Amino acid sequence: MSRSRSRTLLIVGGTAVIALGAGIYAGTRITSPADAIARTAAPEASEVTVPVELRTLESEVVTRGDVTAAGAVAVTPETGGLETPPIVTGQVPAVGAEIAEGAALLEIVGRPLIALAGELPMYRSLRPGMSGPDVAQLEAVLDRLGLDPGEVDDEYTSSTGNAVAELFERIGYEPPEPDPQAQSELDAANDQVDQAEDAVEDAEEALEEAEDGAGDTPEGAPVDTDALQDALDDAEEQLAEAQTARDEAAFAAGTPLPASEVVFIASLPRRVDEVNVRRGGQVDGAVMTVSGASLVVTANVDDADFDLLAVDQAVSIETPDGEQVPGTITAIEEATGEGATGYDVTIAPGELTPEQSEALRGQNVRITVPIESTDGEVLAVPLAALTAGPGGESRVEVMRDGVAELVEVEVGLTAQGYAQVTAVDGSLAAGDLVVVGDADDEESDGGEE
Repeated sequence: MSRSRSRTLLIVGGTAVIALGAGIYAGTRITSPADAIARTAAPEASEVTVPVELRTLESEVVTRGDVTAAGAVAVTPETGGLETPPIVTGQVPAVGAEIAEGAALLEIVGRPLIALAGELPMYRSLRPGMSGPDVAQLEAVLDRLGLDPGEVDDEYTSSTGNAVAELFERIGYEPPEPDPQAQSELDAANDQVDQAEDAVEDAEEALEEAEDGAGDTPEGAPVDTDALQDALDDAEEQLAEAQTARDEAAFAAGTPLPASEVVFIASLPRRVDEVNVRRGGQVDGAVMTVSGASLVVTANVDDADFDLLAVDQAVSIETPDGEQVPGTITAIEEATGEGATGYDVTIAPGELTPEQSEALRGQNVRITVPIESTDGEVLAVPLAALTAGPGGESRVEVMRDGVAELVEVEVGLTAQGYAQVTAVDGSLAAGDLVVVGDADDEESDGGEE
């Protein structure tokens, strides 16, 4: 065989070997449509289970509310009767200061503005001889402060004026001066009394001299003193009239209570929330805003929560630093106003420390209202584990050694995404695995999210 023919046979043989190898490799990479579907199909779905738990369940309403001071009011003194501009001369309080009854809120033109507790505003100046419900309110306050206004009625008497004078003296101020006209009439009445007393004294001396001189007359001669006695009687009568007039003038000139020196606030003590004036400035409207020492929380709930709440129900209020303080629902009313919905719930906090009051004031806080609770730990499963049987009974599916078993249960309290369960037909214990779905459901849920 020639050398060229041998080379040709080698080339042909090598090519055949290479082609055979390529064919075998390609055969291993080719997949039929049926095999491809089988290989890419999802694995058989498996159940998703969770263990039955022992836990305490608590049903509650959780909402948020705004903390404000109870009964905030603006203090506006009556300055219309002042003869000079109402300049603030002192006693300007700081925000946060407490205003007690009988104390000076402010000093205007050197005179105090005294805070008293009462519903009626100080709409007029009061003085002896006046009467009315505002007088009755004043006397009740004076009596409460330990001052003696006499009989507590609606008549402003001299005793009322004396108690008012003592009120001012207690805080270091001179009592209010009477009306200049009344003082002028009192001065004139005192002069009349002095003159009448002098006339009586003169008439008494004249009568005494006449009676003493009777011994100097001839024996048996009568002494006529009738005229002198009549003069004394007249003088004494004029003195009595002058004294009566003086008493009336003194009553009218008793200590008054100017409208510009007292302000009535519904309840005291109060906290100063805002001050609108400064020393040296002029009063123009409200001088400050004061609020009650107690706080109130107002929340809004929807119809579903409204059905669960009631007046006198206990609540828990969370302070900004996470501390829980107790409270009580005091009122539940349908929300009013433009765009209002649901129900407004008013909550009174329990006893607070000064630090807690300051921390809560003006805050928006979390409120929790306990509705119902289990008595200690109970068997509980997620709500997703419950299914309904053909007769409407509740069931859970328990996996035991890979086999599903339906267990009928009685459902108790549901809260926090769990349900209290008790086995009715079959057994159920903490740690048992209950079905809450399958893998396909979980993937589907995840895809939707």
